[in-house]
Amino acid sequence: MARDTRIVVVMGVSASGKSTVGAHLAERLGVPFQEGDDLHPAANRAKMASGHPLDDADRAPWLAALADWIRATAARGRGGVLSCSALRRAYRDKLRRAGADVWFVYLALDRAVAARRIAHRSGHFMPPALLDSQYAVLDPLEADEPGVTIDASGSAAEVDAAVLQACTASS
Repeated sequence: MARDTRIVVVMGVSASGKSTVGAHLAERLGVPFQEGDDLHPAANRAKMASGHPLDDADRAPWLAALADWIRATAARGRGGVLSCSALRRAYRDKLRRAGADVWFVYLALDRAVAARRIAHRSGHFMPPALLDSQYAVLDPLEADEPGVTIDASGSAAEVDAAVLQACTASS
């Protein structure tokens, strides 16, 4: 990574592999990892588990918690990896304003592949019925945003390798 305080945000829709890729990337880079879902208030998790998508008011405390983690991690003079959906450009803008070098890895995934993956996973609060709501609000990473888009439809090993290569090439 270019600077010791760079925070890589691994983003995308549910079932794109954010948590797995993020944890592997943090381990390879030797930096802290934060699973963004763990920073959701209990009310948000309950709302999603009951099949209702979050609105911007629901997301506000979560985005603030993500920005706090970014700020605190960068202040320690270390980089880090954060996994979170960051589906809208406005959300990513809030994370970039946290005062750190934030760089995004967008795990792009075809809706049909995401639907297959989410249908086969268990123990997660995000029900398959909310996948369409995520694609409805998704703003893919734009050319003027710091980061890279990675095709997440391959195997976990292929995606991990592509992400690591992109992150090390950006230094």
